[in-house]
Amino acid sequence: LSIIFVCCLSKKVIWLFILKSMNDKFERCGFYPLPSDGHCGSTHCPPQITIWQTSISERWMAGASPSMLANIMVDYYGSQTPLGQVANVNTPDARTISIQPWEKQMLTEIEKAIMKANLGLNPSTSGDLIRVPMPALTEETRKSFIRGAREEAEKARVSVRSIRRDANGDIKELLKDKDISEDDARRGEDLVQKVTDAHVASIEAALLAKEKDLMEV
Repeated sequence: LSIIFVCCLSKKVIWLFILKSMNDKFERCGFYPLPSDGHCGSTHCPPQITIWQTSISERWMAGASPSMLANIMVDYYGSQTPLGQVANVNTPDARTISIQPWEKQMLTEIEKAIMKANLGLNPSTSGDLIRVPMPALTEETRKSFIRGAREEAEKARVSVRSIRRDANGDIKELLKDKDISEDDARRGEDLVQKVTDAHVASIEAALLAKEKDLMEV
């Protein structure tokens, strides 16, 4: 009996280790971790607001908001640094974002970073201030914003699938080393797929909400 107990406990530790590894990677990609018990049915894993979902909801907006630039990374003397750590970001009116760099030599780097971010924004420098006017939400602009959101969603899907691939690789290694049985491996892969599906579903929900928001404004 004790041998069976130790064996079951060992397998549980293995699955918890795999789930923790997945969750650590999900958090680095901007997702909150799912329950460590692996229960990912509709009652156990309701849609969660993740860092990624918050990010996509705050980008490609009709009105000006500092949060639109929250994910902008600026080359600060060779180090990628959040915009908010090198400048003050404000909204003097509903259609404009203003950026006041703490160091004037950062003006060009900040402007380049905004252009590179694929937000459909066109910053312009005046003196030691960068102004970012909100584009008129024409049909073309809406399509551009939706295209940007879809590209961001696809990047997130690729990240999730990469995490799934790594987890399944771990399971195959355990099977190869005979630490688990083939039945255990199948159960583990099913668990990994459920976790993956839950995160992909949150991506799809965030993207649909953003598209609907842009089309209704």
